[in-house]
Amino acid sequence: MSNHQRLDDGMRLRIVGRLEVGQSQVQICREFNLTPSVVCNLWKQFQDTGSIERKPGQGRPRDTTATEDRYLSIIARRNRGATASQLSRDLYAATGTRVSRVTVSKRLHETGLLARRPAVCVPLTSSNRRVRLAWSREHRDCSMDQWTTVLFTDESWFSLNTDSRRTFIWRELGTRYLPSNVSEIDHYGGGGLMVWAGIMLDGRTPLHVFERGTVTGVRYWDEILKPYVRLFRGAVGPEFILVDDNARPHRALLVDEFLESEDIRRMNWPARSPDLNPIEHAWDALGREIATRNPPPTTIQEMKTALLNEWTNCHRK
Repeated sequence: MSNHQRLDDGMRLRIVGRLEVGQSQVQICREFNLTPSVVCNLWKQFQDTGSIERKPGQGRPRDTTATEDRYLSIIARRNRGATASQLSRDLYAATGTRVSRVTVSKRLHETGLLARRPAVCVPLTSSNRRVRLAWSREHRDCSMDQWTTVLFTDESWFSLNTDSRRTFIWRELGTRYLPSNVSEIDHYGGGGLMVWAGIMLDGRTPLHVFERGTVTGVRYWDEILKPYVRLFRGAVGPEFILVDDNARPHRALLVDEFLESEDIRRMNWPARSPDLNPIEHAWDALGREIATRNPPPTTIQEMKTALLNEWTNCHRK
């Protein structure tokens, strides 16, 4: 709670009562989530005047009325991507009241609306949702021993032109994944590198960087399945299960024939479900490490070196 927020009479009475019985101001600040100056000023007022009532007219008058505050809250919920400056202009157009964007933010904070980045997901159809739910129910009772033989793999794109995600929305605490607060993004672009890796409960593959060009079925077979997946299949045994998504290179006839010839089982994977693959957490951690590099990589070669180094360091951590 800031110095500018008002304490009601009940809270003022409780604070003064605890001070009178010897409780320290530091303890009260922690208990009521107050700044020291708020408690100190209240105690000084009580000692000087014997009163805890807020003086009439004390503090700067509010620039908005209660009705205008409600209006700001309503239009922010209707258009969650509107900036504070846009909302300020909307308020002026509707009521003639001119306030700053800082004031708009404060009014929205008072109603529980905070500026946060929207959650991001791929768009799903009703059929996608049904298949995802069926897959989750099928595997929810799998034991740890069963998951031990599964290699979760995927590719990921790391861009030099990192998405800064400076676009915010207005939302309440605890509502991050409500449909109104989620932004659906299907494609990403920009210069960068495509990498592949796989993780298991007790191990992982090296990070493979695809040098130039697109990933085709032939490249997936030649650069991934033969040097990495086949090796893990031999180490784990016939219980080994490969998890890859439904990308076109993964479902090429050449790939299917190779997996069958090597007796490599593949787990059926629901379409458009990268979030179900735990390797996404590894990509997120790797991306965070790259983002915190100073200076950041500015060339493809620097990005490649950084990715390989951070993948190795993540294992050590």
